[in-house]
Amino acid sequence: MSLNPPFRADHVGSFLRPAYLLQAREQKAKGEITAAQLREVEDRAITEIVKFQADVGLQSITDGEFRRTYFHIDFLEQLGGVKTDIPVTIRKPDGTEELAPPVIRVIDKVRHAKNIQLADFQYLQAQVKALGLPGLLPKVTIPSPTMLHFRGGRAGISKDAYPELDPAFYDDVAQAYADELQSLADAGCTYVQMDDTNMAYLCDEKMREAARQRGDDPNELPHRYASFINKVVDRKPKGMTLAMHLCRGNFKSTHAAAGNYEPVAEALLSEMRLDAFFLEYDDDRSGDFRPLRFLGKGKTVVLGLVTTKFGQLESKDDLKRRIDEAAKYAPLEQLCLSPQCGFSSTVHGNNIAVEDQRKKLALVVETAREVWGG
Repeated sequence: MSLNPPFRADHVGSFLRPAYLLQAREQKAKGEITAAQLREVEDRAITEIVKFQADVGLQSITDGEFRRTYFHIDFLEQLGGVKTDIPVTIRKPDGTEELAPPVIRVIDKVRHAKNIQLADFQYLQAQVKALGLPGLLPKVTIPSPTMLHFRGGRAGISKDAYPELDPAFYDDVAQAYADELQSLADAGCTYVQMDDTNMAYLCDEKMREAARQRGDDPNELPHRYASFINKVVDRKPKGMTLAMHLCRGNFKSTHAAAGNYEPVAEALLSEMRLDAFFLEYDDDRSGDFRPLRFLGKGKTVVLGLVTTKFGQLESKDDLKRRIDEAAKYAPLEQLCLSPQCGFSSTVHGNNIAVEDQRKKLALVVETAREVWGG
């Protein structure tokens, strides 16, 4: 087994919350239990999900994001200078639900006010070590720093704190992230994934138009974000693998954007100096694999070919066929396989059964072993 992430069979990180954890969260919201009591329930659930991941054959092990309500807000609101508002669920005319984007505002200088993921990582690390199995690596997932700009643009960032965004805003955010990564590295963390909707949203014309309305150029933004992310990469601890997952929306099995990666591919795969990219490729919304031609040497693309939105199981032969197709544009040794997203990017979870969650992951592991060996 390889000890270098990303692994041939990898995953994005979030899992369906068990019913008893959801109940405990409701009790905490009503004031019936304390934060410490809720954490004890979270600890139990995380211990179980760690074993689940190992049993299914995964090497990268997360805490399932079981301590979070939303994949991004819970982290971003703990940065100094950031204010977030909880999203609102909107029911569309066709009966489906969509999570309205949260309002994320920068109201002061951004700074690393405290270690955000450290205690959570230490608990995860202890549970992974307790299994006593070789080849397992705890992975931490955090939202991408671009989330602090894209949703609100210039209007969402205090002009008192940042009369000009470049370079002060980008440098401050990058340093805040670097301080967080260093705190994790000091505790032994070597694998971090940043979850980013914004680069994927810039593949969708309606989202590109929304950026124009905010005063941003959607053709320029991917390159600006590449430079932004590289400020974090330049500060990351030595020996840490830093990956990015691109998401088009995953709230309760819905999506928010569509479009081929072509508008962002060069900035993403050539300019960003990240180690790996988790790309959604589970249906036609993602387009073809031609954008992979921009993948630079030493970088890895993890193909999200297995959907987490629905329970129907993909065909192993179809997955192999699609991997072969992707390998026409990027070397097979620079490719891996995963589900397209997490199973529960928010506490609500996708419309998929727990057993289907297991089957999907088992399929990823089995297919990867047959394609790459090991």
